[in-house]
Amino acid sequence: MPPIFDIQEQQGTLLVTVSGSWERSSLSGSVSHTRTLADAVSAALAKGEISAVRLRASDLEGWDSLLLSALLTIAREASRHGAALDTDALPDGMGPMLDMALAVPPSDQARSQRDAGLLETIGGKMLAVPGISLSVLEFLGEVAQSLGRFFTGRASFSRRDLWNVFRECGVDALPIVTLTSLLLGLILAFVSSMQLKLFGAEIYVASLVGVSMVRVMGPVLTGIVLAGRTGASFAAVIGSMQVNEEVDALTGFGISPVDFLVLPRVLGLAIMTPLLTLYSNVAGIAGGFLVAVLMLGITPAAYLENTLSFMKMSYVWIGLLHALVFGFLIALCGCYQGIRSGRNASAVGRATTSAVVNSIVGIIIATSIITIIFTVVDI
Repeated sequence: MPPIFDIQEQQGTLLVTVSGSWERSSLSGSVSHTRTLADAVSAALAKGEISAVRLRASDLEGWDSLLLSALLTIAREASRHGAALDTDALPDGMGPMLDMALAVPPSDQARSQRDAGLLETIGGKMLAVPGISLSVLEFLGEVAQSLGRFFTGRASFSRRDLWNVFRECGVDALPIVTLTSLLLGLILAFVSSMQLKLFGAEIYVASLVGVSMVRVMGPVLTGIVLAGRTGASFAAVIGSMQVNEEVDALTGFGISPVDFLVLPRVLGLAIMTPLLTLYSNVAGIAGGFLVAVLMLGITPAAYLENTLSFMKMSYVWIGLLHALVFGFLIALCGCYQGIRSGRNASAVGRATTSAVVNSIVGIIIATSIITIIFTVVDI
């Protein structure tokens, strides 16, 4: 039997019934049938009297992508005219297929989104801000509840995962932190010495490197390194679990994904970042020490004495506060992007990139706020 369709209007509802054989392999005029059906539905919807479109299948002898293509065209026409779509009378499995197809914009629509102008792009970003803000607040609330369950002994997470995070964020990060901190200390000492030589005050290279590393530069450098190394790793791992539906599996087993995936990473990075910062401070001071002793002719005893004479314990605590805040920021950004990631490889890549960018921006903003606060209170 050839493909047959019937269109009827019933009190504001357009009833579209398909029957017969809708298989592409057995028809020569498949395109014409699809186009005729779509044109007929479009003409009926153009009258403006239809509020709903109901799709129904009756006596189907067979169907494949030909019928799905025709029904998808009808569904998009209904959406374009603001009419509701009812697919309950279709065979099992056809309705969900249409829903998945409708979730993906047509190629011309996707192309128009890519070719949108500057004002359209800015407008779209601004309209997305309320939804993103609500999602971030919801995630922070879930993390706060998870921390509450942790301190009351009711959080469901693996202690082995926590130790793995300690190792990944701590011991495994030592080589890159050592290299970057040592070089930063060398750079600070070398650049500052060029100006201090004009006044014969090269000895103050020691205090300049020590105070700047301990108070700000050490925590900031450590945070940026961990953002690019560990925060991106968090987003990629959790995003990949989203793709493989492992996060859904945890929920199905009654295990909170925030407890099992986010909590160990937040605690691990928040604890290890201050410790790595202390190590970074020592490595940076060692870099300045090499420049002062080997290039400026300052004795080791004089360098250490000048460093200790200008160093205050409050500087160390301020640096550790920076590091603690950075640890929370990096872990939260990485885990948030991973948990909210899409379910394909491209989405995981975007989540990883966003985690690094958000972490670095958060580090800069947090550093500015903390520095201004302690400057105002004169600490």
